[in-house]
Amino acid sequence: MSLAKQSWKIQGEYFESCNCEVLCPCIVSSLQAPPSHGHCDVVIAFRIDKGNFGATDISGLNAVQILTTPGPMGQGNGTLAVYVDQRGSAAQRAALEAIFSGAAGGPPSLFAPIISKALPSKAAEINFAMQGNERKLVIPGITEVTVKGIAGRGGKDVLWIQNTIHPYSSNLAIAKGTASNYKDHSLEFHNSGGNAHFAGIDWTDS
Repeated sequence: MSLAKQSWKIQGEYFESCNCEVLCPCIVSSLQAPPSHGHCDVVIAFRIDKGNFGATDISGLNAVQILTTPGPMGQGNGTLAVYVDQRGSAAQRAALEAIFSGAAGGPPSLFAPIISKALPSKAAEINFAMQGNERKLVIPGITEVTVKGIAGRGGKDVLWIQNTIHPYSSNLAIAKGTASNYKDHSLEFHNSGGNAHFAGIDWTDS
C-alpha cells in the first residue's frame, strides 16, 4: 500500500499569515475575490498534538505549507512548498509530506485544484509556539511569523468567525500578523500587519 493510500488522523493546532488586509477577502467570497494586493502569499503552520498515518505515529511533530497565487485563489496557478519536521524518522517525514502535499486526501487535498506547481519538500527545524492569543512559527533562516488574535468585547476574548468555507476549519479566530516574513525557493514574503487566523484542527483523510 502506498503512503498516499493509508488512513490518517490529526488533532492539533494550525495558524496562517497572509498578505491581505484584515479581513482576507477569500473568507467571504469562496476564494473568488481579488486579494488586497492583487496576489496571495500565505504561510501556514501546523502542530500535531496527536496523530497517525497508518501505523506511523506522527504525534508531537510540526509541518508548514507555503502557498502563493498570482491572483484570486479560486483562479488557481498556485505554487505550494511543504516543510516537514526534521525530528521525525524517515517514515514520519514521508507521512507528513503525503498529508501536507495533499496527496493523502483530507483537508490539505482541497487546495489541489488551485495548485499548478509543487516545489520540493524540505525537512527543517520547525518551531511552533503558543501563548494565550499568540502563535509563533520559526524555521531558522527561512521564516519567522507571529500572529496575535484580535480582541473583541472587553478586550479579552478573540473575535471568531463561524461557518466559513475555509478548508482547514469552519471556525476561525481573526488575527493579525504582528511579524511575518519568509524567504526560500526564490520566493520572498513580508506579511507583517496582514491578515491571520488560527484554530484547533481535528482532521481525517475522509
